[in-house]
Amino acid sequence: MVALMRPDVAPQGDRSARARQATVVLFACLALVAALSLGTGASGVSLVDLAAGWLRGEAMAARDRVVLFDIRLPRLAMGMLVGAALAVSGALMQGLFRNPLADPGLVGVGAGAGLGAVLAIVLGGLLPAGLAAALGQYLVPAAAFLAGWAATLLLYAVSSRQGRTSVATMLLAGIALGALSGAATGILIYLADDRQLRDLTFWGLGSLGGASWQKIALAAPLILPVLLLSPLLARGLNGLALGEAAALHMGVEVERVKRLAILSVAAATGAAVAVSGGIGFIGIVVPHLLRLASGPDHRYLLPNAALLGAALLVGADMVARLVVAPAELPIGIVTAVLGAPVFLFILLRSRGILDL
Repeated sequence: MVALMRPDVAPQGDRSARARQATVVLFACLALVAALSLGTGASGVSLVDLAAGWLRGEAMAARDRVVLFDIRLPRLAMGMLVGAALAVSGALMQGLFRNPLADPGLVGVGAGAGLGAVLAIVLGGLLPAGLAAALGQYLVPAAAFLAGWAATLLLYAVSSRQGRTSVATMLLAGIALGALSGAATGILIYLADDRQLRDLTFWGLGSLGGASWQKIALAAPLILPVLLLSPLLARGLNGLALGEAAALHMGVEVERVKRLAILSVAAATGAAVAVSGGIGFIGIVVPHLLRLASGPDHRYLLPNAALLGAALLVGADMVARLVVAPAELPIGIVTAVLGAPVFLFILLRSRGILDL
């Protein structure tokens, strides 16, 4: 009672102070991982040596400039964007479905984007020569993004009726859409040749190896607005945690929150998958870890998810470059090795809640 009456004492169960501390720690971790990533690679260019040369007034060698500004820096920026997009999308979906096992794939973006990429890789040669030459390296990302959006809009249309969106219908329709996309993908894989099969394998496992400022310029206008504006959905998602009826009584515009959350996930995840391929577990693991550490309040969960997702994916990319250097592991393998044990822990911990 005394604690409730004193404004300087947080009520029992309030973890907002811990969440704010987590923000500072995560920002510092992201800065550290980013610095390590810029100084890591098969070329042998060290960030410490570059900084020392800059302090001595020495001009940077042309090779070092290319490695730093044209290879490592775009790769770092893309890793931060993709990691933040996947983690925030996961937090939005888990808040919308009120389930810690939800991930961005439930809205059909992953399945649709995968089918679009397979279509571009296998059947891209059938396009007119002028169109194929104009699209060039952007053919697969563009096809993945457009197909992911088409799948999301189809799923939204199926699950909406008379202006209301059924989360349960969306979940079941997402499963059906994923199965249908998987079947179509299987047919295309059967038709693919050896070179196309190799491309399909590497795209499906994800990679930041093709990072460039041009790809970042395509993805950033879709990802950054979602990262900046998603905290505006925090109040609505906090209300939905109590159920839709309770959220309505609290003044939450439930249908608007659902619609904005779905469209945000579609935009951010679609852009991320288009430029990096399939990267799993970030969207599931990051939000759940943050809930365990600092609570479920989306006012802090969403920005902290962006920081932790960016740091984890940049760190995973650094591991992928070092393990088999000078070759490179697909980053999806690294995130799976790191994320699968955590996912199993979530399942075991949630058995009582989910009645598994």
